Amino acid sequence: MLSLLSWIITGLVVGLIARALVPGRQGIGLVLTILLGVAGACVGGLISTALWPTWANEPDVDRMWPGWLMSIVGGVIILWGYVALAGRRDTSYLASR
Repeated sequence: MLSLLSWIITGLVVGLIARALVPGRQGIGLVLTILLGVAGACVGGLISTALWPTWANEPDVDRMWPGWLMSIVGGVIILWGYVALAGRRDTSYLASR
């Protein structure tokens, strides 16, 4: 249960920071922000492990800030893709009215 709560809190923090960094209005709610943050953390983790070796055997709080930065980068990438796809859908809806 504690693990699920940590995923939700991490997703919320990463999602909110990503939303603050991406310009424009994102019409998403709190649940989608959390899901964006969790997906961004996963994408950032994949990018991070591809670039740098992991230290899963000896976690150190002082060395966790690159993981947070890569999670935010992943969140920005996911949000940018969402805004690009949702923006197209919204404009086509408005054009058909």
